Amino acid sequence: MAEKVLVGMSGGVDSTVAAYLLREAGYEVHGLTLWLWDPQGPYENPCCSLDAAALAARELGIPHEVVQAQEDFRRLVVEPTLSAYRRGITPNPCAFCNREVRFALLLREADRRGIPWVATGHHARVVRAGRPRLLRGRDPQKDQSYFLFALTHEELSRALFPVGEYTKAEIKALAEKLGLTAARLPESQDLCFAPEGIAALIPEAEPGPIYDVDGRLLGRHKGLPHYTVGQRHGLGLSSPRPLYVVALDPERNAVIVGPEEALYAQGLLAQDLHWIGGEPPGERFPAEVQVRYRAAPVPAEVELREGTAWVRFSRPVRAVTPGQAAVFYRGEEVLGGGIIARPLFGEALRGQARVQGIP
Repeated sequence: MAEKVLVGMSGGVDSTVAAYLLREAGYEVHGLTLWLWDPQGPYENPCCSLDAAALAARELGIPHEVVQAQEDFRRLVVEPTLSAYRRGITPNPCAFCNREVRFALLLREADRRGIPWVATGHHARVVRAGRPRLLRGRDPQKDQSYFLFALTHEELSRALFPVGEYTKAEIKALAEKLGLTAARLPESQDLCFAPEGIAALIPEAEPGPIYDVDGRLLGRHKGLPHYTVGQRHGLGLSSPRPLYVVALDPERNAVIVGPEEALYAQGLLAQDLHWIGGEPPGERFPAEVQVRYRAAPVPAEVELREGTAWVRFSRPVRAVTPGQAAVFYRGEEVLGGGIIARPLFGEALRGQARVQGIP
């Protein structure tokens, strides 16, 4: 008897082809769409479409169901995201969603149906020689392992990522060859619940001062949710040289700006740590650290102290942003990660190094 797999289907080309590949591999494929949006509104958003998902399932000849999950999504993703923005933090909602909603709910629905496997269209890979390990997807331009760093060993042991073995061009070409409608659909957007931007969901955000790195008052901002570290445009300032947001100061409700060189950090602190294998590689270990999606990983030394990762980069890194994920890699393997608490600049890093005995 064929093994069953529950495939999370958004209607896009990746999840559609994932379902096709698993069907061709001999699995009994069941499609399921977690509807994370307001059921009173249109059943389509920048992330997924019920109509497209249902059509994809019909084209593949597999059963398809819809599960309303908007309350879980609002409680576990939207509200924490808006709360973070109100505190001057720029979180990564997609990491929240994959950790708290997509895999947890897919597994719950799979268990209800007696299905042992779950699958998605993420560009990532799993190696099952011994303990399951999470690897980057084969296409470096589309790799999504960054968003999956918080998967548990138990979740990973039941997860399949069939498109991770292909490049995006190969996935598109296969969908076109098969005549799948998903091949002609536009790429989905990461932030599905804020099509007009996060600031539109926080209209109560208060304006405040804009200071430069020396403490001089330069102007007024529209509210902290309108800004993020590294931003250059939309500051409303006149300056003989480009200015960038280098920090948000929620205590003073202030935006701090400075020259581009002020954006480069020598390290960072990360908290809320998670290790895919259950334990870190050690109390101190080398790793490549990725500080945001699509950022190049940077070699670093990681030291763990009382639940906090002190990361020291081999070279300065631009726009290290509190609230984003710092994901630790060893080559292609995801070791785990955490949430950036703050960047560390020269003096702060050297001071901590002296305290901890780091050379």
